[in-house]
Amino acid sequence: MYSRAGVVCYRTPVTLAIELAAGGLRFSAESAGRGPLVLCLHGFPDHSASFRHQLPALAAAGFRAVAPMMRGYQPASQPPDGDYSVAALAEDVVGWLDALGEQRCHLIGHDWGAVTAYAAAALAPERFLSVTTMAVPPIRRFARGLLRYPGQLLSSWYMLFFQLPIAERAVARRDFAFLERLWRAWSPGWQWPAVDMAALKRVFAAPGVTAAALGYYRALRGRGARARRTRELLQARTPVRTLALTGALDGCMDTRLYDVVCDARDFPAGLRVERVAGAGHFLHQERPELVNPLLLEWVSQ
Repeated sequence: MYSRAGVVCYRTPVTLAIELAAGGLRFSAESAGRGPLVLCLHGFPDHSASFRHQLPALAAAGFRAVAPMMRGYQPASQPPDGDYSVAALAEDVVGWLDALGEQRCHLIGHDWGAVTAYAAAALAPERFLSVTTMAVPPIRRFARGLLRYPGQLLSSWYMLFFQLPIAERAVARRDFAFLERLWRAWSPGWQWPAVDMAALKRVFAAPGVTAAALGYYRALRGRGARARRTRELLQARTPVRTLALTGALDGCMDTRLYDVVCDARDFPAGLRVERVAGAGHFLHQERPELVNPLLLEWVSQ
C-alpha cells in the first residue's frame, strides 16, 4: 500500500485498487493501465466491477482507466447530510479528477453514471475530453420522449416504488432477489455469471448501501438549492463531444427514446448515437465485443 496526493493505492494481480478522497468522502476504485485518463461511472443496481470488460481493453489501448464506486455504495462514501443529488454526483467526478492530479479526462457513464456524466459535462466542460453515455438518453428533452412513448412511464415503475419507506426492505428480501429481477427485466435473455451477481449482492448488503442507492431516486424529488442546481445541470446543453450508446433490447429505457430526445442543437461539440444489437440495459457487460470497439474509437479521436 502507498499514498499519493489524496489517492491511496493497493496493488492486486489484475488491477490497481485505489482509494480516492473527494468532498470529505472516500471512494474505492479500480485502475488499469497508463496514459490519458478514462473515468468509468457505474449505475444502478451495479458497482465498479460493471466495467471489468472495459478496463483491460482501455489499458491495452494506452489509457489509464479508473472505475470508482459511486457515492454511497460504500460506508466511507455515504455523506452525513444524505446528499445524493445529481449535483453532488457531478461534483464527485470533478473531485476525483483533482485527487488523481488530472486536469482532463474522457468520461464514460452507464445508467446513473450516464446521468452523472451529462451533469458533470455541464458543470465543468473544460475538464472533459469526451463523454460517452450508455443506457440513458439525454435528459434535456426527455419529456418529449415520454409524450411519444408513454409506455416508458410503466417501465419506470421502480422509480415511484423507491419513494416508499418499505423499499429498502423489499429490495433486500430473499437475498436481494429484487436485483436479479431487475437485471432479468432490463436485459432480457442475458444470463450473467453467478459470481458477478454474488459480488453485487455483497455490495448492497454493506451497511447503508441499499438506502444510499435508493437515495439517488429520492433526491430527484428534493427541494432547495441542491435540487435547483440539479435541474439546471440536467437542462443545460452538453458542450463536450458525446457518444450515446443504447441497447436495442433495453427493457428499462426504451431504445426508441433516443430517436426523439437526441437533438444535435443540445450538443454543440458533436453527438453520435449508436444502437447496439442484441444488447439490453447492461449492454457493456452483455456485448463487450461490440461496445468496446465503439468506446475505444471514441476516446482515441
